[in-house]
Amino acid sequence: MRRRLPGFLLAAPAWAWLTIFFIAPVAMVVWFSFGYKPSIFATQATDKLSFDRYAEVLTPTFFATFQNTLWVGVVGTVLCFLIGLPVAYWMAVKAPPSKRGLLVALVMVPFWTNFLVRTIGWQVILAPEGVLSTMLQGVGFEPLAILNTRGAVLIGVVYNYLPLMILPLFVAFDRVNGPLREASKDLGAGKLTTFFRITLPLAQPGIVAGVLLVFIPLMGDYITATVLGGAKGNMVGQLVASQFQTAQNWALGSAMAVVLIFVILLTAAAGAILVWLVSWPFRARNRLVIGTAPAAASVPVREEVAA
Repeated sequence: MRRRLPGFLLAAPAWAWLTIFFIAPVAMVVWFSFGYKPSIFATQATDKLSFDRYAEVLTPTFFATFQNTLWVGVVGTVLCFLIGLPVAYWMAVKAPPSKRGLLVALVMVPFWTNFLVRTIGWQVILAPEGVLSTMLQGVGFEPLAILNTRGAVLIGVVYNYLPLMILPLFVAFDRVNGPLREASKDLGAGKLTTFFRITLPLAQPGIVAGVLLVFIPLMGDYITATVLGGAKGNMVGQLVASQFQTAQNWALGSAMAVVLIFVILLTAAAGAILVWLVSWPFRARNRLVIGTAPAAASVPVREEVAA
């Protein structure tokens, strides 16, 4: 008789990959965060463990940078969602099926260019002597003063991460069954009612995936902030990179990275709770009770259907 192997062995390569390239590095960073920098020529030491590095991270100087990072992350994610939602809906529902592959390819075009090159391109555009500033001055406006500010960082992150929002939303809208929307319209629902009560709830997994795909890497981004932000657009990713590469203080950099991870997790959890609380009344209203009482039946049949 052939011996059957356990089914969980099929997931062994994935678990090995996660352990080697995710769990082990994160555990090492957490371990370093309890250490210290022993001398000017050494990067870290863990013979004396303490929470002193976390106390340094929570000082007003670093705390202001965390606030700025959280603001850019939340606002950037919201803007990507507000811009990507109608684009993805049009691509999946309104655009001709024969053109959808081309539209998805056009969305992917920015990823064919290096991330740093794309960001430097915005530096050229937003510079006071750049093309956009020159055009505005030609019609009587003042030179652009947006470069090296938090606004420039926001423009850069929205441009760089918008495709990561559009693609999951497109897949989610594309999988929504067309007859369901047609049935909703046949029952008297308008376009807005159909969208908010049928299409949008069914696309919820794609919305969650898009928000997470944008928010998590955006919070740790340091290239965009370095190229476009300057001192006014400083983000935590820059601080972590500077501690590891310039200051050679791996303990402080690790503590910053751990705090950033907790901020991301807490923000995502708070956002999920907020969305659940806001959508709870709508979920209650969307439950329809259809009663059927055939003439030949003595007991009415009640069936709950989630709209």
